[in-house]
Formats: sequence, C-alpha cells, structure tokens
Amino acid sequence: MRLFLIILILLASWGAGLLAFANRVANSTPPPDPPQADAIVALTGASIIRLEAAEALLEEGLGQRLLISGVNRETTRKQVRATLIADNRAAADRAFDCCVDLGFEAENTLGNARETAPWVARHHYHTLIVVTADYHMPRALLELKAAMPSVILYPFPVATEAVDARRWWASPDQARRLVLEYSKYLVILTRNQLLSLSPPPQPTPAAPPATANAVGSAS
Repeated sequence: MRLFLIILILLASWGAGLLAFANRVANSTPPPDPPQADAIVALTGASIIRLEAAEALLEEGLGQRLLISGVNRETTRKQVRATLIADNRAAADRAFDCCVDLGFEAENTLGNARETAPWVARHHYHTLIVVTADYHMPRALLELKAAMPSVILYPFPVATEAVDARRWWASPDQARRLVLEYSKYLVILTRNQLLSLSPPPQPTPAAPPATANAVGSAS
C-alpha cells in the first residue's frame, strides 16, 4: 500500500510538472523584443521559422553576429542563404555575407551547446540571444547555461507547427512530442543539479622546488 501511494504521488507530481511546463511554453510566445546583445545563436530544427526569426534579429542590429548551430553537413552555405533570403533583399544579403556563421557539428541540444560555447569564447561575447522553438527553449537554456555559465542568455522562443503548446493535448503526435521534451528537460535538470552538488576538482599541487643539493647531485 505504501509503495502504491509513493508511485501515485510521483505520477501526480510528474503530471503537475508537465502541465506547468506546457503552460510555461504556451506563455512564452510571442516573446517580447530582446535587449541588445553581443550575438545571436539559432538552433536548427524541423522548421525554418526559428532561422528566419534569428536572421530578422540580426538585420535589426540586435547582435553583432549570428551562429546557426546544427546545420546538416550536406547543406552548403549557398543553400542556407537561398533558403533564408528568398526575396534577395539587399540588407539581408549584407547581413548574411558579413555576419552569419554556420555550425555543422551539432546533432542534438548538447551538441548545440558544445558548438556554441567555443564560438562565444572565440569572439569574447558576454551576452547571447537564443532562438529556438518554444517547446525546446527550456532544455536549450539548461544546456547552454551549463556550457557557458558566465554568459547572459536572452531567450527568443518562436512558435512552430510541431507543437501547439495551447492545444498540445488535442493531437497524439503533439502530445507525444511535448511529453518527450518535458522528460528530456527533467533529465537535464536533474543532471545539472547533481553536477552542482559534486565538489569542484582540486588543483594539482605544484612540485616543490629543487634544492641546491639535488641540483648539484644531478650535475
């Protein structure tokens, strides 16, 4: 009986957390205008909407450069440009040519963080606008913050066709996607909390300086 109650409490907590997660996602869009930042990163996915949103932020001058992380390795820069700038706008052309970097290494959200961190460090950026799908944003922020704890992140979530966070329960596919995303979020959140409890690595003590006798005997 006690085990049954424990399981029931855990399930109820998980369900309440799922509803809170869905409500957080639903209320995150449309996002307010982000503040000026050093740079912008867009995490690729099934929809191009997030890339278009990031390109628009770059054109508005809200970041110095844009990193598109997780580009398919078989996709060329020319193809990305043609997809994003279909109407040949001069301002968009200039922004893409001068200030857009493509990352081809990331295959998942952890990979996005590992690809973004050295790019941010290389350019000495301290603030970053993060553009990704609304339902993906909570987990993306966890991974990026773990990889770049000193960088200030400004989320810019975009609503996509993949999940309607206000009616996710009405579609089995969308419900499955949101439940999976929430479960991944919990895993990453738990991992980060456990890592924060572990003691930091101790520095290796420096070797004592050589004594005069030791130097003399070596010679």
